[in-house]
Amino acid sequence: MKIVIIGTNHAGIAAANTLLDNYPGHEITMIDRNSNMSYLGCGTALWVGRQIDQPNELFYARPDDFEAKGAKVLTETEVSSIDFEHKKVYATTKSGEERVEDYDKLILAMGSRPIIPKITGNELEGIHFLKLFQEGQAVDEEFAKEEVKRIAVIGAGYIGTEIAEAAKRRGKEVLLFDAESTSLASYYDEDFAKGMDENLSNHGIELHFGETAEAFKGTNGRVSQIVTNKETYDVDMVINCIGFTANSALVGDKLDTLRNGAVKVDKHQQTSNPDVYAVGDVATIYSNALQDFTYIALASNAVRSGIVAGHNIGGTALESAGVQGSNGISIFGYNMTSTGFSVKAAQKFGLDVAYTDFEDKQKAWFLHENNDSVKIRIVYEKSSRRIVGAQMASYGEIIAGNINMFSLAIQDQKTIDELALLDLFFLPHFNSPYNYMTVAALKAE
Repeated sequence: MKIVIIGTNHAGIAAANTLLDNYPGHEITMIDRNSNMSYLGCGTALWVGRQIDQPNELFYARPDDFEAKGAKVLTETEVSSIDFEHKKVYATTKSGEERVEDYDKLILAMGSRPIIPKITGNELEGIHFLKLFQEGQAVDEEFAKEEVKRIAVIGAGYIGTEIAEAAKRRGKEVLLFDAESTSLASYYDEDFAKGMDENLSNHGIELHFGETAEAFKGTNGRVSQIVTNKETYDVDMVINCIGFTANSALVGDKLDTLRNGAVKVDKHQQTSNPDVYAVGDVATIYSNALQDFTYIALASNAVRSGIVAGHNIGGTALESAGVQGSNGISIFGYNMTSTGFSVKAAQKFGLDVAYTDFEDKQKAWFLHENNDSVKIRIVYEKSSRRIVGAQMASYGEIIAGNINMFSLAIQDQKTIDELALLDLFFLPHFNSPYNYMTVAALKAE
């Protein structure tokens, strides 16, 4: 069987490895317009902020790895069109060679692309996006310039907040903009996110929330000002981090998609065309909190969806268990994790929810060193009382593992009442006999 995979980052790699390692004998072709593969973009801010030494460590696979297993890998090759009816992929190599790849099964793994704000001045030098390794390199080179002192970051989601921290670590003045009233508004409720806002402000990052960029102005072809709905600011550089959308232009109207272009799939990652699968950021995914398909662009989701597609194409029926959109962030030592829905997000999707909050020390009260407070919120549906979300924040690191319990609870449709008396181990080094997670559940109305 001939299998063509378009896209060689996390989802495409997971699909290829699953097929090559478990189902030998297939003819697999991997195509990507980039010169590299497997870049972990989540590490860009760590590298640019000099928290790790080398960006090379952010790659975990190379074309040689797949060629050694028998795959054909075409990097720096742009797919121009797909003939879904006759099962052909048309592409052009860096040297200009036109290629046609036939397939029996096709895996779409083109990922996502940055949302470009439709405002004047986008073409000016010094305005950057962050997605690819090359874009990280460009930002890193700008940070090295002494004349680049004042940086505007547009978008205070995870990437924007992380790159704001990185810029500050490199000694820059940082202005962080977002149309929302707080940072991280897509993942946390406002009163939760304010802890991160305070942390950012305490570290010298200038916050401009409730402001929308309306134009960029330049001097000698380079950006020198950002104009918002409130004021005009002098800047030396702009980094756009306002979000991503599915990179599905190749699909056109040949497959069913959401309004944002995400290719609709079932739990086998199969599209409306039974010979075409879509994985990662280009595809929808089943949300257990919503109990429906939606769009959640995360590397962890990409890997799982690639594995599912690989097994189904290989001949092993495998359904996705769905996801919760579990995520986390650590900025200047302040850690936040979430899974499922915030109250605001749940209400946006039409769920009638309630929530319960609690704050306590992470460990037993008689331990005074490295015993930070932890703040927790559990969101649950009023009618069924099933848990649909959780948020945690602390300067301690223990919360990173605890959020996974809530992810499993959402997946298995556990109720807030089942959590209240859950058997959780106690050891003073790690927690309290009155565990903050169960106490929060006990406080639920």
